[in-house]
Amino acid sequence: MQRVPFSALASVYDAIMADIDYHEWAEFIATYAQDAGLSPASALDLACGTGALTAELQAMGLEVVGLDGSAEMLAVARSRLPNTELVHADLRDFELNRRFDLMTCVFDSLNNLTEPGDLGRSLARMAAHLTPGGLLAFDVNTRIGVRDLWEGEVLEGLAPLDDGREVHYHWSHHYDAATELGTVQAFCRIEGEEFVELHTERGYDVADLEPLLRAAGFASWECCEYPDYAEPWPETPRIWVFARTASAETT
Repeated sequence: MQRVPFSALASVYDAIMADIDYHEWAEFIATYAQDAGLSPASALDLACGTGALTAELQAMGLEVVGLDGSAEMLAVARSRLPNTELVHADLRDFELNRRFDLMTCVFDSLNNLTEPGDLGRSLARMAAHLTPGGLLAFDVNTRIGVRDLWEGEVLEGLAPLDDGREVHYHWSHHYDAATELGTVQAFCRIEGEEFVELHTERGYDVADLEPLLRAAGFASWECCEYPDYAEPWPETPRIWVFARTASAETT
């Protein structure tokens, strides 16, 4: 049965993604902020999903709000973080009527905005919700990263669930050269119950991102690789972007 992206998947997402080290990602972001002379007190975790990074940011002492477009993913996040403010909203038009020192959007979430105009709209909302001199940190798959995801192979395995059952997952990737879109067919089976979700991404290179960041109102940005902050190569499959709004002294 085909389901809406990030709906049925919410119940098994953490099990399948158990090897993702959100703690290291949080440290990567925090180190960049520290080296930039920043001491953020508040954060907005966009596309927060089940709240894994949100929890890591909170553990660092930040006051964190999570936001996601999937009600099902947020339901899991609420069970993990019952005392955290979690908002159901669209990345392209969210309005929280407040600003944050730090903003995060990780695990190629922005690649799901397959129209550059939609990505530009989202970046503009991010800039509008940052304090002067605030920092946005996000990662994206590049064009090569979306084209060559898993080198055309499948991702398959068994993952244990908290209730003692197992989920069998079989994810396959297809790249359409005409549209430059990559689609992952995520098949999952739990004790005879099956579902499929289709997740489509567009890759974004540095040259694609820079005009969008500029138009969104960011004053400066830096693109790098994880985990050493090295300058990306043309063949880099995933890049991190750290973008800042203008400081109060320059506005």
